[in-house]
Order: sequence, then structure tokens, then C-alpha cells
Amino acid sequence: MARLTTFSKLLITILILLAVVFGFNYLTNGKLLSGVLGGGDDSTTTTSAGSDSGSGSGGGIFGGGNDNGGSSSDAIRVGVVTWGGYAGGQYFNEGFKPSAESRFKKEYGIDVEFVLNDDVVSSLNAFKNGDIDVHWYTIDAMPTIMGELQQFDPVVLWQADWSRGGDAIVVKRGINSVADLKGKSIAVAELTPSHSFLLWLLDAGGLKASDITIVAQPSAIEAAAAFKSGQVDAAVVWSPDDELSVRAVPGSKILESTRSASNIIADVFFAKKAYVEANRDKLQKLYEGWMRGAAEINSSAAAKQKAAKILGREMSLPEADALGMIDNVRLTTHGDNVNFFEQNSGYRGVTGGDLYRRMAQEYKNLGFINGSVAPFRTVGYGSLVVDAGNRLTGSEHAGEGRTDFAPVSESEGTSKEAIATKRISINFPTGVSTLNDMAKSIIDEEFVPIAKAFGNARIRIEGNTDNTGSLATNIALSKKRAQAVAAYLTREYNMDSDRFIIVGNGPNKPIANNSSESGRAQNRRTDFELVK
Repeated sequence: MARLTTFSKLLITILILLAVVFGFNYLTNGKLLSGVLGGGDDSTTTTSAGSDSGSGSGGGIFGGGNDNGGSSSDAIRVGVVTWGGYAGGQYFNEGFKPSAESRFKKEYGIDVEFVLNDDVVSSLNAFKNGDIDVHWYTIDAMPTIMGELQQFDPVVLWQADWSRGGDAIVVKRGINSVADLKGKSIAVAELTPSHSFLLWLLDAGGLKASDITIVAQPSAIEAAAAFKSGQVDAAVVWSPDDELSVRAVPGSKILESTRSASNIIADVFFAKKAYVEANRDKLQKLYEGWMRGAAEINSSAAAKQKAAKILGREMSLPEADALGMIDNVRLTTHGDNVNFFEQNSGYRGVTGGDLYRRMAQEYKNLGFINGSVAPFRTVGYGSLVVDAGNRLTGSEHAGEGRTDFAPVSESEGTSKEAIATKRISINFPTGVSTLNDMAKSIIDEEFVPIAKAFGNARIRIEGNTDNTGSLATNIALSKKRAQAVAAYLTREYNMDSDRFIIVGNGPNKPIANNSSESGRAQNRRTDFELVK
């Protein structure tokens, strides 16, 4: 009988050992080999937030790595851009990465990671792939991405800020009002907050998108570059490119910014509905900690400086620039969110629903959106806000009050330069200055949205008549009619009466010939002007 060779004995030994290993691996549900081949239970795989790959890529030989990315498998990954409006959460987190020093960790027991990516397309792809859990956007532009995100059933969780100077339109010499933009070329990143701001401004000045030439740009940065190089007459840019553009182009200036157009650009955070339902408690803690951080920054100079230091460090910016970014926003509080999500029946300002519905229709009218858009009542997930009501109760969490204006003399008010003028016809019976229901409806539709959106802008209301009757009577009557409009806005919408400059022009500022009935009808009008 043949004897086994040394090699045969070695081969049999190896086979026996392999059988033992695979048998044990089977009994332990694969943990033995996964630890050897895939990095073990404690390994993590970092997935780039800008990757277009699926969340299951990477990890060991078989690609079975952790799909959470970042430095903590349990962290809520929040997608952000270089912007001061998210400081509340970043300050409360003591930085962008999960850490033991984070107040989210210390006080709520959750890990939070901020993933910075200024490439919006890349960042949204990361959200789709599951590499980002909660993502920024602005409520005005949300309708433009609802189609591509439809399969994820996105819901808006909270508002982080109002832009208050972070967005602006810069113009060349000779452009002094919105009316002067007619026929001009304007660089703008389409379907972004910049585009929304431009559309609002055009409406305030009685213009349409068809009255200008839009030169589409990939981003606000490229829009600023186009303006600086002389390719366009105007551009919608982000701070600090507004100041840099004015320095670069002699004679140019900032025509308008969100410092006065105070309630147009609202940054929000959204997530997939399935993620929200699976992580409801963690998101509640994230919201409440974020609101506490925002309230502290709003009420304490020291807290704001600390926030600027954190943003400067994490974004590689000088601390002064980071502070400037925070100063260009209103960090919204819990009370602001109650108003934003339409949970305060007494609130008369701009809500998230107002902006979402208006801009959905605007972009549909311009052909950018096809088909229906999910209504705000299903997109606006206000449960986090409602459930925090019993805990975020201090005065520091109150909503923002209305802007109060110092009174101005009639002569000073009359001489102020108008940035935008919208003319509408409000029909009064002969010799009457009382508003009827039709007149109130016209004001509600044509004037009120602009007055609320440009909440920090002073408004001049000018009454005008045709030339029928005596000059003195017409001047007095036109002023009473302008006063009636201002009184209605004050009474119904809680606007400061000192915000309004009342002027009665009578027949002295005709826009058409009074020799015809149609011309006289055009001259019987009310001018609604945003002034400096």
C-alpha cells in the first residue's frame, strides 16, 4: 500500500484547517471572515459627500463597508455650504465634526456632522445616495428640485435663517432703479435663490422676466465674474462678491439687497421622509439644540464671536469674514419657525408656504417646472417645531417682531429716491377715498406680497388722478386715497404706519394723455414705491 508523501500530508492538513475555519465562520454568521476580509466590526469607511456612487460602496475586499460615511456611524450628517445662516447648529456642535465637546453630544446624546460642499449638484447627489441625511436648500427654490427628489418624498424640517444682506444685485453706472433694468443683460444662476430674488425685484418694479435678458450662470460666483469682466449690465451675487464687484467696476453700485428685501430668501433643511420616521427622536434633539444655539448667538455678542471663530476655523476663513457672514443673516428662532410653518394664526408676515407656493407658480409660468408640485402642506413637516413648544419657551426663542421705522417729514419722504415702482389702478367712485372690497382685493394681490417680502424697505404710496376737476381738489383727494391704502395695510397687516410716505400728486404726474378716456384711466392710479 502506497504511503502518503510529505506534500500530501501538508495538503490534507490545510484542507482540515480550512474546513474548521469555514465551519466556525458559518456558526458565527460570517463574523470571523468579515473581520479578516472587511476590516472587522469596528472599521468605518468614509464616503465622499460629493460622490455619485451608491452608499454601499467601499469597505473590505467585498465592498460591504459602512454606508454612514463620516467619522461616526450614528452621526446625523448635515449637508451645508459656505454660509453664515447655519451658525446656530455649528456653534452648538462646537465645530463641524462629532466630538465629545459637542453640546449635542453632552446634552442630547447625539452625534452631528456638518458636511461642507459648495457644489450643490454634487451635494444633492450625495443626499440621494444616502451619504447626507439632512440637506440645506432655500424654500423659494425647493419647488424646482421636488421633481428629481420625488422618489425620496422629501420633507422640510425647519428654517435656519433669513438672508439679510447675503444676496444682492449689482449694476453698472446709469442704472438707478428697477425700471432701468428693462432691456439690460443680467447674469444670474437660474433656479437658485439669486433667480428668485431677481424675479421678486422685477415684480416690485412692474417688470417681467421677458423685459430683461438673462445670462444664465452656473453659480452666483460665476455671475459676479461675468459682471466684473464687463459681459453683463448687472448681476445677482452673494456677499462678499457684492462689495468686491462694486470695487472692480468703476461707477457700479448695489441696487438692492436682501437687507431690505428681508423676507424672500429663507434657508431650510430637509430630509427623506423615511429617514425622518426612522430617526424622529434624534431629529427632534437636533432641531432643539440648533434653535438654542441660534437664540444664544442672537442675544449674546460673545456667543456670536465664538460662532464666528468656529465658522472661520472650519471654513478656512478669517474670523472677521465669518462674523460678517453671520451678520448678513437673521438666525431664525423657534418662534420664527412657528410662524414659518403657519402654526401661528395671528402672524401676518411671510410664511414658508407663501414663498413655496408663489415661486412654484412663478417657475411653472417660466417653463422651468412641468407637471404638478407637491403642496406645502405635505412638504412642510412642522412636527419638530410643534413638539418643541413646551421646551423652547424663553423670550430668546420668540419670533422676530415687525420692523419699526422712524417718521420722516413730507419733504424728506418726497425727495427719497425710488428703487422700484409698481403702478396699479384702484378704482374709486368720483370724489370718494374709501376703499371698497374690489380695491382691497387688488391691494392684497398686488401690493401686500411685495410689502411683506421687502419688510425692511420704506414704502412711498403716491395717489394720482386725471385732470378732471380743480387742481386743489384733485391733489387733496389723491392724498386721501393714498392714506386709505396705507391705513388698510397698517390695520390688516400690522405694518408700521411710519413706514409709509404718503403723497398726493393729483394730476401732476400723468403717464398717459388725458385727452382720451383710456389715458385718463391710466392716470387714475396708485404708485407703490420702494425707496431708499
